[in-house]
Amino acid sequence: LQFNQLRDKFSPSLAPNMAESELEVLNRFCKELYEPVNQEARLQAERNLQEWSNSPEWLRLSTMLLERGNVPYGPLVASNTLLKLLTSKTSINTEQRLELSRFVLNQLGMRAQSLPPYVVSSLCQLFCRVTKIEWIHMDEAQQFPFKEPIESIIKSISLENSAESLLALQILSLLISEMNSAVGMESITKHRKTSSTFRDAYLFTIYESTVSHLREAASKNNLQPFYPVLMALLELNLNCLLFDFIGSLADETSEDNYNVQVPTVWRTAFTDGTVIKLMTQLYIMLPEKFTEKIMGILVQLASIRRTLFNAGERQTYLEELVVGTKLIMDNPSKLSDQGTFHEFCRLVARLKANFQLCELIKVEEYKPMIRLLAEFTVQSLRMVDFSPNSTYYLLCFWHRMVTSVPYIRTQDEHQLEVYCPEIVAAFVESRIAYVEKVVTEGVDDPIDDHGSLLQIFEQIISIIRCDYEKTYRLLIAHFDENAPIYQNGNDNDVSTRIAHGRLVWVATLMGTAIFGKSTSTNNDEHDKMDGEMLSRVIRLMQLSDSRLEFPSTQNADPGRGSVKMEYAFMHVLENFRRGYIMDQVCRTSAIYEKLQQQLNIADESDILGVIVQKIITNLKFWATNERILELTLALLKDLSLGYTAVRKLFRLPDIQLLLNNHTSDHFSFLGTGTSLRAMKFRTTFYEALTRLLTTDLNDDDEVFTRFIAPLNQTMQQIVDAFNAGGVDQTQLQCAIIGMCRDVRGIATACTTKGLYQILFDWLYPEMFEVMQKAMETWPEKAEVTTPILRLLGELCQNRQQRLKFEMTSCNAVLLFREVSKIILAYGSRLLALPEVSKDDVYRMRFKNMGICFFILKSCLVGAYVPFGVFRLYGDTSLQDSLDMFVKFFLAIPEADFPSYTKISTAYYHLLEAVCTDCMPFVSRLDPNIFAAILRSVQSGVMSIDPTVITSACSSLDLILNFLYKKLTRSVASTSVGIEPDGDGCILAVKNHPDLLSELLSATMSALMFGEVKCQWSMSRPLLGLILLQEECYTAFKNEIVGQQPPEKRDHFRMAFDALMDGIERNLTVKNKDAFTQNLAKFRRDIVEIVKGDYIPSSSLNSMV
Repeated sequence: LQFNQLRDKFSPSLAPNMAESELEVLNRFCKELYEPVNQEARLQAERNLQEWSNSPEWLRLSTMLLERGNVPYGPLVASNTLLKLLTSKTSINTEQRLELSRFVLNQLGMRAQSLPPYVVSSLCQLFCRVTKIEWIHMDEAQQFPFKEPIESIIKSISLENSAESLLALQILSLLISEMNSAVGMESITKHRKTSSTFRDAYLFTIYESTVSHLREAASKNNLQPFYPVLMALLELNLNCLLFDFIGSLADETSEDNYNVQVPTVWRTAFTDGTVIKLMTQLYIMLPEKFTEKIMGILVQLASIRRTLFNAGERQTYLEELVVGTKLIMDNPSKLSDQGTFHEFCRLVARLKANFQLCELIKVEEYKPMIRLLAEFTVQSLRMVDFSPNSTYYLLCFWHRMVTSVPYIRTQDEHQLEVYCPEIVAAFVESRIAYVEKVVTEGVDDPIDDHGSLLQIFEQIISIIRCDYEKTYRLLIAHFDENAPIYQNGNDNDVSTRIAHGRLVWVATLMGTAIFGKSTSTNNDEHDKMDGEMLSRVIRLMQLSDSRLEFPSTQNADPGRGSVKMEYAFMHVLENFRRGYIMDQVCRTSAIYEKLQQQLNIADESDILGVIVQKIITNLKFWATNERILELTLALLKDLSLGYTAVRKLFRLPDIQLLLNNHTSDHFSFLGTGTSLRAMKFRTTFYEALTRLLTTDLNDDDEVFTRFIAPLNQTMQQIVDAFNAGGVDQTQLQCAIIGMCRDVRGIATACTTKGLYQILFDWLYPEMFEVMQKAMETWPEKAEVTTPILRLLGELCQNRQQRLKFEMTSCNAVLLFREVSKIILAYGSRLLALPEVSKDDVYRMRFKNMGICFFILKSCLVGAYVPFGVFRLYGDTSLQDSLDMFVKFFLAIPEADFPSYTKISTAYYHLLEAVCTDCMPFVSRLDPNIFAAILRSVQSGVMSIDPTVITSACSSLDLILNFLYKKLTRSVASTSVGIEPDGDGCILAVKNHPDLLSELLSATMSALMFGEVKCQWSMSRPLLGLILLQEECYTAFKNEIVGQQPPEKRDHFRMAFDALMDGIERNLTVKNKDAFTQNLAKFRRDIVEIVKGDYIPSSSLNSMV
C-alpha cells in the first residue's frame, strides 16, 4: 500500500507552508501534561488539550502531532486523544477513518523502532480500534477495505524478521483483544456481528500461523535469538484461545464448567493432541519467563469443549494432557514461579472439570500421574505462604475425583483412598502449624479470608470422608492438646493466643467434617465421631459465652469475646443443622448417644435448645458485629424453615420469650442507632419470628395483633412525625427503613391467604401512605427508597396463591393502585433529578429501576389483579405503570444494559409478561422505542443466562406472532373488550429493516455453530423470523453454503431444505412443534457435516 500518498491526501496541513507555531504550542502542552513544573501547570495543560480535542480541527492537529510531535509525549497524546474521540459524538466519517487507519499503520511501519514501547502500544491500539469499528464496512466496489491489511500482517510473521514480526504480532494480539470487547461499538448487535465475522474469517488462520511458527521454533537447537518473537507468538496463541467464540461474554475466571467453545471447523487443530505435545516441549525448552504463558495455553487446551471430539479422539487428547502434566511434575523447578504454579494448579483442576474419572483411569500414565499429583498437592498445602489461592484448584480436582467414585465400576483402581487421607492431613497440620507464625510474626491469618476459606471447605468436605477415622483422630488430638491451654491460660500469653488460634482452626474443620454427613451414606460409627467432636465444640462454646462481658461503649464488641471463635461456633452449628436436623431423617442418629454421654443432650429438642440459647446470647452480646449478627440470624431462619424443627422450636421457652419480647429494649440492633447494613438483618429476624409464630397460629387475629403491636406503635409514630413536621430527618428516615425491613420479613413468612389478609388489613392504608410520602420527600435517598421498593416487591408476590382473594374482595385492586401510585411518585421525581457519577449510578438510580421491574412483573404474572376491567372504569394505573417502565428502560444506556445482570434479568422477565398480557400497549409504542426494545431482545437471546434467553425468546416469539398476524390479516380484528392495536411496531420494522434480519442471522448462526443452552426456546421465534423475511433467510442460506468447501455445499443445501420440510406458512403451535423437531435434526446434521461424518438420509435408505 502506498501510505505516503494517503498521508499527503489525509494531512494537507503537513505541507511545508504549515504554521510551525501550532506544533510548538501543542508540543509544549504535551510536555507540561507529563512533566509539569507544578500541579497547576499540569491542570492548565490538561484544560488546553481538552479545548484542542473539542476543536473542529482536532483531526488535522492530531495527525500533525502524530507525525511531527516531540517524542514521546506528542504522539502519545495524539494517539490517546484519537482513541477517545473515535467513539465520541464528534463526527468522523468512514472515509476519514479509513485514511486514519492507513496513516497510523504507515507511522507504525516507519517509526516503530524509534518510538518508546508504550507509544507503539498506543498506536497499535488506535489502529485496532478503528479497524474494529469499521470492520464490516463495505465500499462501493463491494470490498472490505478495513480488513485488507490483516492478511498482509499475518503473512509478515516470521522467526527471522524480528522487528517486523514483533510489530505484526503485537497488532494481531491487540486486534483480538479489541474484537473481544464491545468498547467503542454502537451496539451489542454490531459488536457481535463484527466479532463473529472476524472469528470466521481470520482467527483460525492466525491461530494456525502461531502454532506453525512455534513448531518451527521447537525444531531448532538454539532458541535464544528468537526469544522476543516466541514470547509474542505465545501471547497471540493464548489470545486466540481466550477469544469469546460464541459471544457469551463469559467470566473466564470461573472454573465451574468452563469450556473453550472453539468452532467445529477448528477440530483438525486439536484431535491428534500434537499441540499439547508441542506446548509441553516448549515448556521444557524455554526459560522460566515463558512458562506462565505456556501454562496458560495448556489450561485453555485442557478446556476445549468435549463435543469437539468423538470418544476415541477425546481419549487420545486426554492421554496427551496426562502425559504432559506428569512431565511437568517430573521437572518441577519452573513451578517455583508463582504465576506458573498458579496456572499449573488451574490446569490440574481442568483435567477433572472437562473429563470423567473413568476416562482418566483408562490412561496408561494415570497411576504415576496421580501419585505425583498427590505428592505435589501435599507439598503445596504445606507452603501456606506461597500462592495461597492456587491450592483451591488442587483441592477442586481431588473433590471432583472423590465425588465421581460412585459412578465408576468397583474394579477400577482410582487409588483415591490411598492419597486423600494424606492430603487432608497435610491441610490440617499446615494450617494449625501456621497459627504460631500468625501470633508471633503478625502475618495475615488465612482463616480471616472467609470467602476463600468457604470455597476451600466446599472442596475438602468430600475428601475428608475418604478415611474419616484418620481425620477424626487427628482433629480430636489437636483439640484435646490445645483446649486446656486456652481454658487455663492468661488471655495475653503467647501460648494461650496460639492455643486459641489453633482451636479456631480445629473447631472450623470439625464443623466442615460434620457437614460431610449429608454427602455420604449413613454410618453409625461416623455419627458417633461427629458426636465426640460436636460435644467438645459445645463445651468450648459454653465456656466462651460464660466469659462474655457487655460492651462498655456503643458499637463495641463484648469484653473477652473472640470474633474468630464465634465464627467457628456458628460454622459448626450451621453445618450440624445441615447434616443432622433434616426433615428427611426418620431415625434417631447415633450422634445423640455421644452427646448424651458428654452433655446430657438426648434428642433433637435438646440440641435445638442449646442452639437457641446461643442465638439469643449472640443477639444480646454481638448485636453490633454485623458478620456475627448475619450468621446468627441466618441460622435462626434456616431452623424456622424446617417442617419438623420449627414445631420443636416453637415449644421451647426461649422461643416463646423471643416472640413476646422483640423490641429495641431487648435487642439493640432493632433500634434506629444501628448501621444501615445491620438493619438489613432485621428482615431475616422477623421472617424467622413470623414463621415460628404462625406454626400453630391458625389465622388467630389476636395472637398476630399482639405480635405486631410494637411495630404498630412505630408506624403510628412515623405517621405522627410526618404530620407534625420539624422532626429529625435522619431519625425519621432510619425509622422508615427499619419499619420497611421488619414488615418485609413478616410479609415473606405470610404465605397463606388468611395470614396475608390480616397483614394487608394492618398495612392499608397507613403504611402505603407512609411509603408514598417517603418517596415524594426523599427520592434521591437510595438508602430509604430501596427498602420501600423491596417491601412492595414482597407484597406483590403471589406466594402459594396467597393473593387469590375472594371474588367479592377488592384488595388486589387496592394493592395494585397503591403500588402504581408509589412507583409513579418515585419514578417521576427520580427521572427529574440531576445526573450522578458513573460510580454511583447503579446504587442511586438503576438498582431501584430494576426493583420496579420486578414489582410490575410480579403484579402481571401473579394473576390476581383483574387488569381487563381497568379500562372500563377509566383506571389508568396499569397504563401509567407501563409508561414508567418504558421511561426506566430508556434511562439505562443501551450499551451498559447487559452489564447490569440483576436489572437486565428483571427487565426481560417483565418484558415477557408485558408481551404476554399487554401486547396492544407494546404495539402503540413509538417506533424508535420499539426498535430499542427489539435490540435489547436480541441481546437477551444471545445472553449466557438461560433464564434471560428463555424470557427474551418468549418475548420475541410473542412480538413476531403479533406482527405476522397483523401483516397477514385480511380483515381488521374486532375482539370485544381488547384494547385496540397500534402501528408503532410495524413502522419500527419498516424504518429499521436490519433489526429482524440481524436477529435471524444471529439466531441461526448460534443454533448452527454455537453451544446453545436453550435450543427449544430459541427455536420458537426462529420460524416467525424466517416467515417474515424469507428473502433474508434465503440470502443467509446462500451465504453459509457459499462459505463451505465445495465438497460440503450440497450437504449444507440438503440440510437447509430438510429444515423447512413439511413446514406450513403459519405460526400455530403445531407448526412450531414440527419446526422445532426439524431444527433439532438440522443441528445434528450440521455438526456431522462439519466433522465430515455426515451420511444423507437418502444414502441410509439405500443401504437398508
